[in-house]
Amino acid sequence: MKVLALGGSGGMGRFAVETSMNFDKVSEIIVGDINADAAIAFADSMNDKVSGIGLDATDISALKTQMEKVDVVINTVGPFFKYGPPILEAALDTNCHYLDINDDWEPTLEMLKFHDKAKSNAKTAILGMGASPGLTNMLGAAAIDELDEVETLYTGWTMDGATPEEESSQSGVNAAMVHAVQQMTGTVQIQDNGHPKMVKPLKEIEINFPDFGKFKTRIFGHPEAITFPHHFKTIKNSINLAHGSGFGLLKWIMRLVDWKIISVERAAGIVQNLSSSIRNDLEEKGIETGLDLKSNNPSEPPPIYALAIGKKDGVKVSCGTTFNTSDLISMGEATGIPLACGLKLLVDGKILKKGVFAPEGAIEPNDFFNELNNISDLLNIDENDTNNLGMINIFRKVNTLYYSRPTRARRSRCKNIFICLGLTCQLDHLLLAHFLI
Repeated sequence: MKVLALGGSGGMGRFAVETSMNFDKVSEIIVGDINADAAIAFADSMNDKVSGIGLDATDISALKTQMEKVDVVINTVGPFFKYGPPILEAALDTNCHYLDINDDWEPTLEMLKFHDKAKSNAKTAILGMGASPGLTNMLGAAAIDELDEVETLYTGWTMDGATPEEESSQSGVNAAMVHAVQQMTGTVQIQDNGHPKMVKPLKEIEINFPDFGKFKTRIFGHPEAITFPHHFKTIKNSINLAHGSGFGLLKWIMRLVDWKIISVERAAGIVQNLSSSIRNDLEEKGIETGLDLKSNNPSEPPPIYALAIGKKDGVKVSCGTTFNTSDLISMGEATGIPLACGLKLLVDGKILKKGVFAPEGAIEPNDFFNELNNISDLLNIDENDTNNLGMINIFRKVNTLYYSRPTRARRSRCKNIFICLGLTCQLDHLLLAHFLI
């Protein structure tokens, strides 16, 4: 298949292109960027499948001309509240499949309305195939798979280490920073007691996560809060959450935006400069920076996670999922590589549904995690390490007593996350997802 990678030389898109160019069923990748020189220079550093062109995402006629040459569009041009809907519509008008890293909830609502059009064209569009949303959606889907019925779904992630890529075709204020300010100001949509509800972001929420106990985190506007209830009709409550060390300062910056003292763009520039300054200071001290998808400290929230609460065998339980990996990665890797994984599943015929979906609505988590492990070292799974084979205990309740029945090692349904059933679970060498009554 031929692919048009919009923003493919940017901080997120370059990782998707670099990974996707090695797929057997991808024959060509056209990198389209408003910065033609950057697109061509980046393409020249890739293999012979990749070429670069100058392309303005606001020029719909020029977009459609390039889309008519390809089978799939992957879109990393943000902010998505500005660019998402028109680019998706153009892709469907030219009979292309579509994947993006859309992390804004507002355009997600608008883009889901293109479902019937995509379905009638026999095309698939996947929205939010990045880190959050993306990895969080797949963790949530895996947690839901372990329940008979789900009522509440939380997704969460750390903002520590989530800094823009230094190497990018984008100049000025980073789109990801504009997005972040948008989602921490005004009001955002969550699902509350079976209905959409507008709430103030950054409000503290306490959740009880298996093995980690109770911790406080904050509401952050993201698509997961609306897409899980969209695809799983039994979900009554759905919130996306964020945590990190800098929220004290961030809250004051966001208040200045809400009070209309500074603009969204100005606030984004301040946050970007602070983030870059902190990263540079750490690097000067020889301290590695980046996202750590695995937490080795059970007293802190998992770096990226999902928590599903519902019923199993008629009993109220909760199931939390998180990654088993220890490598530091950049925000670009954590976002671009899952996008490439979604593309791989699509071109290999493993995404069969037609229409517009969030990842959890069309992708089997087992397929995703297996493929993610195949195409990258993002999860850093050592197949020779027996500790990573999912040794589990199943705890059952008999009257008022608990007992443990050990089982032999087995893979969970999702190869690279691990599920443990029971009332309590003490497996200190792994970050396990497990049921807790």
